[in-house]
Amino acid sequence: MLLNELFALVIVLCSLGFIWRDVKQVFFPKMHAERTFQHLTFAVIFALTVLWSAQAGIKEGLSIHFLALTTLTLMYGWRSAYAISIVVSVILGVIGTIELSQVPEYLIFSCLLPIGVSYLIFLLSYRFLPRNIFVFIFVAGFFNGAVTGSFHLITNSLYHVVLGNYDWTTIVDNYLVFVPLLAFPEGLLNGMSLAMFSVFKPEWLRVFSDRDYIYNHYHKK
Repeated sequence: MLLNELFALVIVLCSLGFIWRDVKQVFFPKMHAERTFQHLTFAVIFALTVLWSAQAGIKEGLSIHFLALTTLTLMYGWRSAYAISIVVSVILGVIGTIELSQVPEYLIFSCLLPIGVSYLIFLLSYRFLPRNIFVFIFVAGFFNGAVTGSFHLITNSLYHVVLGNYDWTTIVDNYLVFVPLLAFPEGLLNGMSLAMFSVFKPEWLRVFSDRDYIYNHYHKK
């Protein structure tokens, strides 16, 4: 088990190299210059800490909670979103919600991979689907959140099966059975959040542009 934790730590440390430039050149300067952005980020960290602390422990290592990572990714971009998730994960380790030794694994399977999937689905919707606010809310938000939440449970399940912690039958009967039950509320959480932000606070969404999703759409008509 120690070997797996060390390997996960190495992956996390390597991943920091991919986000450091964006965090240093964009995130930190914005935090320093804009008090509103500071307050928003601290509020997001607090909200995610509370949300991720409300975990339903099925078996050891198999916990269920809402992610809201699709919303986080579209608010900050995947690099800054991952940086924020690192802060939240460390807080969870300090307060005892997860073991500190489990933080690297948690970062990979509950943060980095879901954030990557969320950003990929957004990019695909942006590239191949009509750019209007309804596609943004229902595809990049609702559908994206549902897929990301399901992906999180599946990858976590496969990880524990590969390690030999549980057999596949135990995983399916006690963990994967919740995939269809959590997909809709996870999608609804992210879809509603992005709907409210895109209407009332579009400046909070790093990937959202009125020109792309509203003005250009109606101008073409």
